[in-house]
Amino acid sequence: MKRVVAWLTSGVLLAGLLMAMALPPAAFAQAPRNLVDDTIAAAVGKVDLNNSPVRSFQQFPGMYPTLAGKIVLGGPYNTIDDVLSLDLTERQKELFEKYRDNFTITPPSIALNEGFDRINNGVYR
Repeated sequence: MKRVVAWLTSGVLLAGLLMAMALPPAAFAQAPRNLVDDTIAAAVGKVDLNNSPVRSFQQFPGMYPTLAGKIVLGGPYNTIDDVLSLDLTERQKELFEKYRDNFTITPPSIALNEGFDRINNGVYR
């Protein structure tokens, strides 16, 4: 019985190897990518208003934590200018306009939120 199982196993392995060798090299050429990888690659160097946690706004003086919290809780946004429709003070609007070019918008996705919570994602220094 052991010999039969061994012969069957080796036959399956041999058939698999032969089939893999018969595939064209193009089948192995592309590395697998997913939507999250593409979204992160598109937003390099910018803060995503729909998916970034509050702490990512620390790099902009004056925005963290109050304005950043309002932005995170006020989403999701369709355009960057949608942030200006929030209940912001004139100073907060000036700050947002000052750093406006540092933001981007992508569709909201739970897969892009580390820790699944944008206010307190559990990532500490």
